[in-house]
Amino acid sequence: QVQLEESGGGSVQAGGSLRLSCTASPYSIVRYCMAWFRQAPGKEREGVATIDTDGTTRYADTVRGRFTISQYKAKNTLTLYLQMNSLKLEDTAMYYCATDHGDCSSASLSPGVFGYWGQGTQVTVSS
Repeated sequence: QVQLEESGGGSVQAGGSLRLSCTASPYSIVRYCMAWFRQAPGKEREGVATIDTDGTTRYADTVRGRFTISQYKAKNTLTLYLQMNSLKLEDTAMYYCATDHGDCSSASLSPGVFGYWGQGTQVTVSS
């Protein structure tokens, strides 16, 4: 069963940048969708960005143009990245990576699509 582990969170001032990483191993899913979600206190978990086997990406409107999702595939490990630039106060949240079988779709920004989740990494943006 694939295990996901996020890293790279922290505290940053508004306008700054962070890069999150998520290591997925052992990773043997042939066709997959991987995603970043976030959840702020008192709010529902929301999709941030997705990427699939072919490298096709999707972004939530709130982060498009500021965040970039990417991936690196090794033999039995897949590493997911989220480069976050021009961070805003409202980007403060716990960030989770997720994955499951099948290509991403327009519905992939919904958390119910994914069966495998990491524990999350906290991102705090301050003024």
